[in-house]
Amino acid sequence: MFDIQVNGYGGVDFNADGLSVAEFERACERLEADGVGAILATVITTSLDAMSGRIRRIAEAVEQSAVVGRVIRGIHVEGPFISGAAGYVGAHPTRHVLPATPDAARRLVDAGAGLVKLLTLAPEHDAGHATTRSLVDSGVVVAAGHCNPALDELDAAIDAGLSMFTHLGNGCPREQDRHDNIINRVLSRSRALWVCFIADGVHVPLFALRNYLSVVGVDRAIVVSDAIAAAGQGPGVYSLSGMDVVVDEDLATWSADRKNLMGSACPLPLGVANLVERLGVSEDDATRMTHHNPWRALGGT
Repeated sequence: MFDIQVNGYGGVDFNADGLSVAEFERACERLEADGVGAILATVITTSLDAMSGRIRRIAEAVEQSAVVGRVIRGIHVEGPFISGAAGYVGAHPTRHVLPATPDAARRLVDAGAGLVKLLTLAPEHDAGHATTRSLVDSGVVVAAGHCNPALDELDAAIDAGLSMFTHLGNGCPREQDRHDNIINRVLSRSRALWVCFIADGVHVPLFALRNYLSVVGVDRAIVVSDAIAAAGQGPGVYSLSGMDVVVDEDLATWSADRKNLMGSACPLPLGVANLVERLGVSEDDATRMTHHNPWRALGGT
């Protein structure tokens, strides 16, 4: 499996400062043992300095360790160029949210020394979609997420090179317009986008995920874990980028105030089991959504 959204795993938070190579190795060995052979390590919104430092540390660990280099095939930057509006911002710290600019994005990409493969931003906060164009021209895949672009803004971003949507059904308010909302807008453009979903049954109820997959189709859908350090660990209190995450008995990952979900404690293989055992997805189609499609979306085969 190739999981393109992993914030941490097996007790290791990729968004912590000063991680040792041994800690990266422990997470990667656990991922491999659980059946995930490749990931994009995900860095989420904080200050540009801190994000750059964390990206740089991941790149250094990839260079220094065979197992880390084997498992971490790139970096997914989620933020800080997202919507700061309530609901859309999710658990990302609002004080660090920024409008997208090519220079700021380039700073993050350069910190990864070629490893930044995917960046999630809000199209409505990318003036003239200049950042999207700049990133795509440099070989970085651009996804929309934690955003609320109008349909014409989404179309313009697609024209500029936007090719993916991050964890549809999440990063948006619990209550929104019943028809003209970000979920329906993306579904209406799913032939032009790779659409990612979290299949833990918590972020999106499985009956709704079935509906979404029926519209998007397995040829354009990607299933991710959005795993945090709690993945594979069970209930308890964990950390994501210095923020407490409370994992309950259902493996729901709540912020301390219980207002937002914060990543997932469900390893990708458990999400695949949900697809196959509870939604009746064939094993071939599950493999397509967790292996073939992620590689194709990032320009592989």
